[in-house]
Amino acid sequence: MSRRSTSWLKAALSALHASRAAHCLAPFARGDGAIVMLHQVLPGAPQPFEPNRILRVTPEFLDQTIRQVIEQGYDLLSLDEVADRLATGTPSTRPYLCFTLDDGYRDNLVHAYPVFKRYGVPFTIYVPTDYIDGTGELWWLALEKALSVLDHVDMTAEGGPGDLPLSCARSRDKAYHAIYWWLRGMDETVARRVVRDLCRVAGIDETGLCRDLIMDWDELRRIAADPLVTIGAHTRRHYALARLGAGAVRVEMSEGLARLERELGRKIEHFSYPFGDESAAGPREFDIAKSLGFKTAVTTRKGMISEASRATPHALPRLSLNGDYQDARFVDVLLTGVPFWLHNVARRFAQRRVDAMNQATS
Repeated sequence: MSRRSTSWLKAALSALHASRAAHCLAPFARGDGAIVMLHQVLPGAPQPFEPNRILRVTPEFLDQTIRQVIEQGYDLLSLDEVADRLATGTPSTRPYLCFTLDDGYRDNLVHAYPVFKRYGVPFTIYVPTDYIDGTGELWWLALEKALSVLDHVDMTAEGGPGDLPLSCARSRDKAYHAIYWWLRGMDETVARRVVRDLCRVAGIDETGLCRDLIMDWDELRRIAADPLVTIGAHTRRHYALARLGAGAVRVEMSEGLARLERELGRKIEHFSYPFGDESAAGPREFDIAKSLGFKTAVTTRKGMISEASRATPHALPRLSLNGDYQDARFVDVLLTGVPFWLHNVARRFAQRRVDAMNQATS
């Protein structure tokens, strides 16, 4: 999301909070609760060029959020408890939250775990097994590091976004988003090769990122030993599954599952789709997750858990705690579900207009 879009959305969330409109509309939008999505939990202020800061929140913000939802009367559930409620249709007398973290970053152990432990809050970590091996590719972080040291980048080959200047934080930010979404639109094997080549030019050791940033197996076993912690599968290599053939999807999911169960000596019953948006996971992937025996599978599609979620436990939405929105007011509004409800209403209205125009011209 561009800086302008972020500023506009912050203004909209602030208006919804100040006017109390979100709380007036909450009965239509809140549902039963939400599954919260996090990635990294790290101290420190954001840097001028840090396009992946949306994936990072501070331990202080996590602590503040937990205190906030406890004070507001939320039940804080494990993913198993959410799955049981979905399976049995148990009515929720109070709204609930379930915290999840993707990718297995070491800061989950160092910085997030002590916060959750302090309040006795259960949480889930989804891990790609290649990352825990230290052999995975955190290509979006590698791209950020490469652009932070280069003064320009030529991406004219293969229909890329062109020769891009990198003279300041703003130009780097613009270049990052252009390259990122170009890469997301192509075969991921090719995309990863493009980032590896760029890292070589920039003198960046891309292969070291997993070893530096992701837990190893001993660290994962240590955190998994706490009953508060659920470990979920997140494939083997963290590929956007919808871009793979059906056989490759099943291999990615089943190999990651089997490896986790073998290393941790326990049954793994929950799954997260890498990237998780409509372009990365759809009905085919949902069916495969169900066939592999997962109780739940989560996407990155934005939304709340509602009665309708009982029919789609392998396509659950989540509420992202975004690093650009570390403000109690924004959390308060997001937990009402109103921003997602309004977005869906607008999408349905726009689709009806498109359908009406198509009918008029047919």
